[in-house]
Amino acid sequence: MTTRAGFAAIIGAPNAGKSTLTNRLVGAKVTIVTQKVQTTRFPVRGVAMAGEAQIVLVDTPGIFSPRRRLDRAMVRSAWGGADEADVTVHLVDVQAELAAEEPGAKSADKRSAADVQTIVEGLKTAGKQVILALNKIDGLKRERLLGLAQRLFETGVYSEVFMISAADGQGVDDLKARLAELMPEGPWLYPEEQTADLPARLLAAEITREKLFLRVHEELPYAAAVETTAFQERADGSVRIEQSIYVERESQRPIVLGKNGQTLKWIGQKSREELIELFDRPVHLFLHVKVDERWADKREFYGDVGLDFDV
Repeated sequence: MTTRAGFAAIIGAPNAGKSTLTNRLVGAKVTIVTQKVQTTRFPVRGVAMAGEAQIVLVDTPGIFSPRRRLDRAMVRSAWGGADEADVTVHLVDVQAELAAEEPGAKSADKRSAADVQTIVEGLKTAGKQVILALNKIDGLKRERLLGLAQRLFETGVYSEVFMISAADGQGVDDLKARLAELMPEGPWLYPEEQTADLPARLLAAEITREKLFLRVHEELPYAAAVETTAFQERADGSVRIEQSIYVERESQRPIVLGKNGQTLKWIGQKSREELIELFDRPVHLFLHVKVDERWADKREFYGDVGLDFDV
């Protein structure tokens, strides 16, 4: 039997559905999925199995116009993930793309369409041919989809087009089969049962950050980070995890704490439930909220999550 294994990078504008697609291809939750854009901060690799092929998915941060150091590091990381992969998939949110053409379009849709343009220009410069995956196709008329596919295909940067819905799985199996075919022949890179290669402390921090954003995404833009400060395996088989939630201003601390500490308690409870399931053992989780207006400029924070500080 001939085995295949390689890397497939999924690039796209923030909120195009990259994490949802990664999870759908893998068949397990490996990257955090929230309604907040820009929640994937570093390439989380999910491992998808398709017959004799192993597809290691590099789930890159969204590519957008960067403003701060953290933004620049995230964009650098996304392009880096695409450069190192055997195949690159450009995921486009067709709902946002079509909405951006309408009069009175929402600024989020216009931003998304501008980010797609940025990526197309970047691909032209790099001379790369990639697979175009039009996502969120449910409920759209076929002729509108075909028109959009045609317009994007004419840019010359795509080798083929797939129409999918990452949320409900439409068309995803076809895309997965194609990725499997494109993987180079060779031994598998990961054990068959492994779905992600994130170290446990990092994964624990990501899960808590997901819960934080699910709960306070309106009040707290990206001014928060979660760091696992202690991860102890105890003699009784349980794990003791201590984490710090960093916010940039004193005024943001009460948002995370909530009235009588209820918000923090909810975040801790939801995170612990998922960690118990993930590690398959009892988890003791302790959360602390700290104010550090410079957290997004700290070199060690970048190294921990695999981002380049010096961009």
